Amino acid sequence: MRILVVEDTQVLGQAIYERLTSLGHGVDLITDGKQADEMLRYQSVDLILLDLNLPGLSGLQLLQKLRQRDDDTPVLILTARDHIDDRIRLLDAGADDYLTKPFDFGELEARCRALLRRKQGYATNVTEHGNIQVNRDSRQVFIEGELTAITNREFRLLEIFLGHLGRVLSKDEITDHLFNFNETPGPNAIELYVGRLRKKMLKGDLVISTLRGIGYVAEITQSSKSE
Repeated sequence: MRILVVEDTQVLGQAIYERLTSLGHGVDLITDGKQADEMLRYQSVDLILLDLNLPGLSGLQLLQKLRQRDDDTPVLILTARDHIDDRIRLLDAGADDYLTKPFDFGELEARCRALLRRKQGYATNVTEHGNIQVNRDSRQVFIEGELTAITNREFRLLEIFLGHLGRVLSKDEITDHLFNFNETPGPNAIELYVGRLRKKMLKGDLVISTLRGIGYVAEITQSSKSE
């Protein structure tokens, strides 16, 4: 998934960036509130991790501008403020969750999973799609109860398709969700990743169809494996 980290403490921001990137997410790191606001006016992301004390524009101001534009992207606030009044103000301003600094990276990952899961409409981190079971905690995929080897990037691609079942996704859209601004995937990168994922889903009920010149559409078709 595409995650934007807005944090002006370079060491912490870089640590978060590296941790989430290692999990297969496309991650962008911005240290200035105004720059982040400008990016979000033209670029959509799946989740925002937002510090409050930022140069250019405060985290609270950025959040307010985001919600004024009716942008419902999940926002996880990273804050050193732990007073109840501060928490109430952040939630009332449109924050979806907050994490008090210093925090454990395991908890950060869990809160990110929860917000991304909620955005896709799932109640738990373990979901079933036909004969496919996806465990977002362990990043494991089971087909008919059998564990299927899958890389972190392939897992994120699977999440993208499962989150947009029945909807046509262009290569550009998939690229936006899968990679960050600093990555320069080759012209055939999406085709290669989709091809690899298809091979690993051969026994599964997920069917990824190619619409030439348009993109891809994924569907759960249980009958396709029983014919």
